[in-house]
Amino acid sequence: MLIPLRHENMQGRRWPVITIGLIALNVFIFLGTHWKMDEQGEQEGHVKAHVLMLAAMHPELKMPDDVQQYVSAFETRNPALWTHIQTPNRRVEDAWDAKIRLDEDPTSLQGEMDSLAQQFQELKKVSIRDQYAFVPGEPKSSAYLTANFLHSGWLHLIGNMWFLWLAGFILEDTWGRLIYPVFYLIAGAFALQVHAWFNPGSMVATIGASGAVAALMGAFLARFPNMKIQMAWVFGLLRIYKFQAAAYWLLPLWLLMEVFYGSLFGQATGVAHWAHVGGFVFGAAVGFGIRKSGLEQVAEKSIQEKIAWVSHPLLAEANEQMEKGQLDAAVENLKKLIAENPDSVDAYRMLQQIYWRKNDLNAHREALEKLCALLLKRKETQEALQIYDEYKNGGGTHLPASMWLDLCRQLEDQQDLQRAVNEYEALASTYPTEKQSLLAQMAVGRLCLKRLDDPQRALRFYQAAAASSVPHLDWEANIQKGIEDAQRVLAGSAIPSL
Repeated sequence: MLIPLRHENMQGRRWPVITIGLIALNVFIFLGTHWKMDEQGEQEGHVKAHVLMLAAMHPELKMPDDVQQYVSAFETRNPALWTHIQTPNRRVEDAWDAKIRLDEDPTSLQGEMDSLAQQFQELKKVSIRDQYAFVPGEPKSSAYLTANFLHSGWLHLIGNMWFLWLAGFILEDTWGRLIYPVFYLIAGAFALQVHAWFNPGSMVATIGASGAVAALMGAFLARFPNMKIQMAWVFGLLRIYKFQAAAYWLLPLWLLMEVFYGSLFGQATGVAHWAHVGGFVFGAAVGFGIRKSGLEQVAEKSIQEKIAWVSHPLLAEANEQMEKGQLDAAVENLKKLIAENPDSVDAYRMLQQIYWRKNDLNAHREALEKLCALLLKRKETQEALQIYDEYKNGGGTHLPASMWLDLCRQLEDQQDLQRAVNEYEALASTYPTEKQSLLAQMAVGRLCLKRLDDPQRALRFYQAAAASSVPHLDWEANIQKGIEDAQRVLAGSAIPSL
């Protein structure tokens, strides 16, 4: 199984509020409908199955128009199964089937059909699927919108939302908060229509955001064909192999697989493959058109007026060069900007992305290290921690001692005490002869003693600070008091012998 993990540009210029809102709306609707849909689906399944069996065995029975339409559509689309249901000696499906086969009274049989038809109509009135899902054979105009926000299960929801996040936030960052949501909603409706074209008359309800998400993938391909996507290939007993691939060959491969499955299996897999294909093609065409029409440039100008990070001409030019694949030229412009403004967070954000694309891991780590330092200086702790994690994932082993100590202190301020202790300990181990090592040992002792209820560990680190080769006359009193307090706590918690 192939799972996308991330792509090269995982940092937008603004909060992706539309993408986050779409994900939140999908999750909220799922939590409000999922269990009810399951309950209704079981009831509807029994009633519809009984209607079909009774209609097949006794075609002379009268039915309301909507029930007759359902039966006729099923007979047309499933002739072999319909013939099987009509077979007198077929396997008995349930107790109702066994009972109805013994009933030869026309009045009783018509009464049973009337009862089933009434249940059919009543369930249809309250059914979430019938009211809001998209049915090609009975398309409702509202369903072109509502079907995109219903999901059949957790895996269905999580898969769609993960793809929505990966492709959506970067398109929102590029197109802005007007073009992007309009595109998303229209794409979802178009994908459902393509599904209807390939499945005319189908009475199978279709739900899910996958058509709209496939359109985002198509637009991603049209807009960022050279962007590298990190994939995880999961096989065997949770064995994982990671690799990177450019969008221009990975996404078309996915499209070809959808065409193959759609052609071979149609709806038999329970997946609307042609909705995926239609959405993807629509997204690629519109994504290309938006860029060529000038709409994207208008959106970009509006975004630039609202944010600061692209206001500098060198940054804007480097951004354009990066998108065109002119990475070396973009690096030169960013270096010029950094020479003018050494504390430009946005220049380092872009620089680390470019070095990653160039596969220059040393330069990538250096840029991440500088970016982390600038974010810590600005007290943007959460983003600094994210960059620090990327730094370690990219092969970085340790930060400079003073920066590392600052990171630890901000972790402590954020009340992430256990991680703060772990980072303090790693700092002390990495720089045993630096002043920051002594301060880290004392910090671990203090936190373990006063906040984490671990006096044994506190005593060990206070004693390590006392034995440190780093001059510590100014802190000697604090260290000795820490040792005494830890020993007092340990003595007080000891169990007396009997």
